[in-house]
Amino acid sequence: MNHEFMRAAIDEGRKGMNANEGGPFGAVIVKDGQIIGRGHNQVLLLNDPTAHAEVMAIRDACKTLKDFQITNCELYTSCEPCPMCLGAIYWARPKAVYFACTRADAAAIEFDDDFIYQQVPLPTTERSIPFKELLREEALGLFKQWSEKMDKTPY
Repeated sequence: MNHEFMRAAIDEGRKGMNANEGGPFGAVIVKDGQIIGRGHNQVLLLNDPTAHAEVMAIRDACKTLKDFQITNCELYTSCEPCPMCLGAIYWARPKAVYFACTRADAAAIEFDDDFIYQQVPLPTTERSIPFKELLREEALGLFKQWSEKMDKTPY
């Protein structure tokens, strides 16, 4: 745990916010005491709702590492991750995550993702956005091909 790395994450958030690229969120990824990935919220700049600080930092670090995971790395983020970023973090597999502000702090400035947390445990038929199963049997054929693929890279 390093305060300078958290300050770097906070500075990333300030950079994006001051450039009007997105909200006040920043993140850095550290490996062996060095920052190898940086990101700030770029939702407005890129017109991309997935361009959150943690996702951008993960993409940057993976590019640096030439790997699709950030194992043996630490992620420092200016705010407790939203549900999307939380999922991305688990897929990326860092060894630790440090955050500054909380979900409640974000909600207090109108970045409230609680509605998403409420949707996740609901059956697909009860979610506020309709989710409807379609062509499952056809898609299962693709899954079968994956399970039999001899040269796949598991992740």
